[in-house]
Amino acid sequence: MLILGIVLFALCLLLSIAWHECGHMWAAQATGMKVRRYFVGFGPKIWSFRRGETEYGLKAIPLGGFCDIAGMTTYDELAPEDESRAMYRQKPWKRLVVLFAGPLQNFILAFILIVGLAIFAGLPNLSASLPAKIGETQCVAAVQTYDVKGNLTSPKCTGGGPAADAGLRVGDKILAINGQDVSDWDGVSSLLKNATGTVTISYERDGVTATTTMEPVPATISTIDENGKPDHTSKSMVGISPASVPWKQYNVVTAFGGAAVFTGQLIGKTWDALLQMPSKVSALWHAVNGGARGADTPTSVVGASVIGGQAADHGAWSFFFFLLASINLFLGLFNLLPLLPLDGGHMAVVGYEKLRDRIRAARGRSAGGPVDYMKLMPPTYAVIAVMGAYMILAVLADIINPIKVF
Repeated sequence: MLILGIVLFALCLLLSIAWHECGHMWAAQATGMKVRRYFVGFGPKIWSFRRGETEYGLKAIPLGGFCDIAGMTTYDELAPEDESRAMYRQKPWKRLVVLFAGPLQNFILAFILIVGLAIFAGLPNLSASLPAKIGETQCVAAVQTYDVKGNLTSPKCTGGGPAADAGLRVGDKILAINGQDVSDWDGVSSLLKNATGTVTISYERDGVTATTTMEPVPATISTIDENGKPDHTSKSMVGISPASVPWKQYNVVTAFGGAAVFTGQLIGKTWDALLQMPSKVSALWHAVNGGARGADTPTSVVGASVIGGQAADHGAWSFFFFLLASINLFLGLFNLLPLLPLDGGHMAVVGYEKLRDRIRAARGRSAGGPVDYMKLMPPTYAVIAVMGAYMILAVLADIINPIKVF
């Protein structure tokens, strides 16, 4: 099932890219431009057919797809009858609609997947703080070492721990610590980590409020960051962990509103992760050289497909489709970056032409011609080189030191 799951997820990624290109194609056709070809894949042609003025087909290398719109730049060879329909000759709003339609398709697909998750599995609140509710009690070792994923590696302690010995149980809601009210787990952690001497904890269990006391254990926490660097901190611990944020269930009517909120939260987190990508180069390089692989390091299509396959193998279909939705949001946002050859780069060119022509008009001058893309090729090649190197590094990390979710 693992291999089948990997293939299935890779196919879903290919269809996501094809869906992206459908957005460009449909918008171009709707605004009067000519779409000459729409293909899934690259390389030698396997099969195609023609409908109207567009050739549709499949190519041998299933690593994406493309939509060939006549006259994307002035260097595009055009038949005489297609000159007036060239993309570069169209009004700016039409060109922007066509360029934005691709990323929009990724956002739409992600939203559809999230609506499905809301109905069949529920959704967590990504912006919610962890409740001040005990999810687990455990023993406390004086010295604790954790790996880059946050897993305790040593030592393995025994016993109930201060909290369990004091009578706290899983499901108890902490109300106050040493007389100070708490509303979420951040408050619990803040008050406990520097506590000394006897600590008084008020809690609620089955609607009944009670109080207990315990002695925190001073502990040294040794962690390894994603770059392999050790970090040591000291804090007081009583041996409790938070309960996770409960997933909210939706029906067909409420799923759309819940999915809209969740999608907005996920877009924010995806954008933050996108901005952090340059800082993750050293972490990927560390992973390639045998260091610990952080769960938050970027992954390639190879790694994502393997994780998706693992999810399918374990029957975790909710995670499978959540991962697919997340990747579609990432693809949509990534393509909006104002860098050529991304859609956002072409949109920036259109914006520049519009702003330039307004300035020229204010000075009593006629509109300028289309931007010469040949002059933009050096920075375009630089972007392609950087993105290609990053992709190769991520692929190597996924092969040599893959992220293991299951």
